[in-house]
Amino acid sequence: MSLDSITLYIVATMIAALLGAMLLFFGRQESNSALKWWGSAYLIGAASVAIWTLAGHVLGEGISLTLNAIGFIACGMVWNAARAFHGRKLNYPGVVLGAIAWVAAVVSLDPRDAALRLTIGAAIVAIYAALTATELSSERRKSQQQRWPAFAIPVMHGAVLMLPIILGDFFHPSEASQRFGASIWVTIFSIELVLYAVGTVFVIFMAVSERTVTAHKNAASTDPLTGMFNRRGFAEACSRVIDREAIAGRPVTVLIFDIDHFKRINDRFGHPAGDELLKLFATIVVNNLRLSDLSGRIGGEEFAALLPCPLDEGVVAAERVREAFEGCGIVCDEEKVDTTVSIGVAGGPAGTELEVLLASADTALYQAKRGGRNRVEAAEEVPLSLEDWRRKSAGVGVPLVSTGPAIA
Repeated sequence: MSLDSITLYIVATMIAALLGAMLLFFGRQESNSALKWWGSAYLIGAASVAIWTLAGHVLGEGISLTLNAIGFIACGMVWNAARAFHGRKLNYPGVVLGAIAWVAAVVSLDPRDAALRLTIGAAIVAIYAALTATELSSERRKSQQQRWPAFAIPVMHGAVLMLPIILGDFFHPSEASQRFGASIWVTIFSIELVLYAVGTVFVIFMAVSERTVTAHKNAASTDPLTGMFNRRGFAEACSRVIDREAIAGRPVTVLIFDIDHFKRINDRFGHPAGDELLKLFATIVVNNLRLSDLSGRIGGEEFAALLPCPLDEGVVAAERVREAFEGCGIVCDEEKVDTTVSIGVAGGPAGTELEVLLASADTALYQAKRGGRNRVEAAEEVPLSLEDWRRKSAGVGVPLVSTGPAIA
């Protein structure tokens, strides 16, 4: 059965226009500039292709040239939409560069050299498709398996467009345009155009959905004031690190920080000043710990950190934080603010649960407060409560770590 290429092109443009309207609607609803760019590009591209397909034979050379240029501008807009989605600066010259190159080629070439003009036009679309594929697959946080559809769909589009023209130019240079127009590739490209439009929108919505889920998940596990983990996020992240270190047989250490006399600071200088102090302390903690260490705000003026290291190294890190906070020299209303912190430190062998470490570090913290504050105290007892870890290890076949007798 023979498929009418014009009918296929019309169906493709109608689908592209419908998808474009949908993208534009959601872009306005969500105030998402990337979706607005994508939707506008689909609508503009669909309109130019539809007009050229239906009335190209009766339009003048200048109008046909303009419609083709508008189609290339739509390709540039799709590329910029991908840039906007990843927060990159829009490349406005790049939007029109393809159209300018096309117009320059048409004006400078012999009108009878239709094959070369067709090849140049296809090359421009293929270049934009490759640029779009690069942008859509540039999210480094995703695995390659998750990113491949975003890369493959635009590349497939450019390849399907370019292959028949390249083969036609290679085998039949003088009849490339005629043979391409009459070949099965026109039908294949028409069908592929539909698949490309639908597939690209699927990738867009998949990426937007995943980004929204990630944003909600981050919001649920992040303290909005300091940007650190909140109690829930800290506990979840620590659980993963403790399990990882237990498999390797490495110890872990927990630090609990409590800013001294924070209520007095709030009452004297106001809550805005207190909030600024909390943000400053959070910055000091992050800057004085390693990238492999976890930290979070687990209460009002209480912070915690998990360090994959022995107890003695944790004490050194705690002293570093204490000294940095004490020496920050904050002045509010021309009055020096006392910036001191009490810190409790507790360490345990591989597989020690977070709750046990926190309880032991909390005991050490109260010892630091009773000892005069602005000091670091390490837990005297080694907390050992490994029943949960032993049960999990027995279930998955992980070698158990010898930890010695438990202390009640």
